[in-house]
Amino acid sequence: MRVIAGSARRIELKSLPGTDTRPTLDRYKETLFNTIQAYVPGSYFIDVFAGTGAIGIEALSRGADRAVFIENNRRAVSVIEENLERTHLSDNAQILTADAVTGLMQIEHTGPADVIFIDPPYNKSLEVQVLKLLADSKLVGEDTLTVVEASNETELDYADTLGFNITKTKNYRTNKHIFLMKG
Repeated sequence: MRVIAGSARRIELKSLPGTDTRPTLDRYKETLFNTIQAYVPGSYFIDVFAGTGAIGIEALSRGADRAVFIENNRRAVSVIEENLERTHLSDNAQILTADAVTGLMQIEHTGPADVIFIDPPYNKSLEVQVLKLLADSKLVGEDTLTVVEASNETELDYADTLGFNITKTKNYRTNKHIFLMKG
């Protein structure tokens, strides 16, 4: 696993041993960033269920102004810290050791993010709790892009009842990225 582009390009990222985290494959990460590239430079990026921090680090490497990493696994938080040091991107990063909902509530006052990336453990419906919170959150403005990484079995057919429109879905072999906007 490595940083694909930007200031930290080609730097290898540490991964957490075992199955506690499931890093986004480099080819899926590249496709994701090709899709969201217009949103990233100068952005406020939130990486929820951050795992190794690879997505938020990629955003910082590609020019995001700041990134918040929300992760409740303390071993994963240590990996995020190490990866930020390896890439020299710590100055623009904030790590919250908290569950997704608590972490998002802690940064509610920071105003709208440009991109919120949500990558919960698959098939546990954790994205539902997060999207319900974000539906009325100051973190989501009319121009905020929210991306959910989920298994192919996951459906977000309830998103419109929360005020989100699914603007695009990118399917891969075992998972997908679902792109949402308010409105």
